[in-house]
Amino acid sequence: MSAKEQIIVEYGHEEREFYFSQVQRTAPFERNNHYHGTYEIYYLLAGRRYYFIKDASYSVAAGDLVFINKYDVHKTSVLGSPQHERIVMNFSDDFLGRDHPLFRPELLRMFVREPHQFRLKPQEQWHVERLLRRMAEEAGRQEEGFELALRLLLTELLLFAGRLKAEPADAAEDPLSPVHRKIGQVVKHLNAHFSQKLPLPELSADFGLSPAYLSRMFKKITGFTIVGYQHLMRVREAQSLLAGTDAKIADIAVAVGFEQFAHFNRTFKKLTGASPTRYRKLNRRP
Repeated sequence: MSAKEQIIVEYGHEEREFYFSQVQRTAPFERNNHYHGTYEIYYLLAGRRYYFIKDASYSVAAGDLVFINKYDVHKTSVLGSPQHERIVMNFSDDFLGRDHPLFRPELLRMFVREPHQFRLKPQEQWHVERLLRRMAEEAGRQEEGFELALRLLLTELLLFAGRLKAEPADAAEDPLSPVHRKIGQVVKHLNAHFSQKLPLPELSADFGLSPAYLSRMFKKITGFTIVGYQHLMRVREAQSLLAGTDAKIADIAVAVGFEQFAHFNRTFKKLTGASPTRYRKLNRRP
């Protein structure tokens, strides 16, 4: 950790049951495009940030609460001054536990509805920050029963958020450029047609951009090359089919858009860390 980054609280791991991190930064910082199998809650305490989530860009201000569903691709980047302070929380389905007496499916509904961003009113900010401070204290002290306390506080936060109505940012204050919105349209198109061949010249012509400009801006805004993003979408679909169906692996490779089985195997292992066969063995759903 450098003087340009101060970790106030950090507990757990973002890909495991629970993770809580509060960080202050004074230097430019960008989290590379990524996704994970846990839900994410992001709260900005100070500063401003860009957030790219799935297929849309958001201008996030202090007091904004952001919900990111598991496996949704997302990336943060600098907006104006790099100085900011944020809280990130990740949790798995197992952390709340479907056998937990307080669990209700509706607690997770804000992760699947859009927009992902909630612009909180002052009283709502106070309430959310009070809950987050208590979670930071529990994660930092780790006294007896702290994990139960974290579950209860998380449940209260999700219940509160489920009652919120999304308030869009004032258009006059929204600094997102037309190209951000254009790239969002491209991403939506790729999401809908990931298994198809989409040559760059045709794709760029469809959206009225030159191939070079589309490639450059797509990489800048999403963090992916166009081909890299398409591979990610194909592998995500393959993960779902491997875990949830009895289809042959070679047939799955073709179904998601890979023409060569060896290419599918290499790409799948590069993105997931496991071969398709091993992934199915570890993640097969009954």
